[in-house]
Amino acid sequence: QVQLVESGGGLVQTGGSLRLSCAAAGRTFSRYTMGWFRQAPGKEREFVAAIWWSDASMYYADSVKGRFTISRDNDKNTAHLQMNSLKPEDTAVYYCAVDRKTPMEVATKWNYYGMDYWGKGTLVTVSS
Repeated sequence: QVQLVESGGGLVQTGGSLRLSCAAAGRTFSRYTMGWFRQAPGKEREFVAAIWWSDASMYYADSVKGRFTISRDNDKNTAHLQMNSLKPEDTAVYYCAVDRKTPMEVATKWNYYGMDYWGKGTLVTVSS
């Protein structure tokens, strides 16, 4: 059974940092794109960042460029999202997901085609 488990969420002040992790189990995702999404209260889920299996291709939402960094460790079947300079508008449940599409396709088409697997999310709250 495939499982994606997010961790690292919590409460942080504006300007602070958090590092989210996504641990995948049940199969190897070494040739998949791993992505992060978020859903704020009362809003639709949105794309945050995605990384190709080879680390050669990464995509970010404009709202997080320069502040968030996505990375992955294929040997450990994990992905991370380093979040710096956090703002109150970053408050959301953050989800990890994997898919066979490229990072660009994930960034632009995930809402139409969906993702192969999703985690259950981890809550990030940024206080002002």
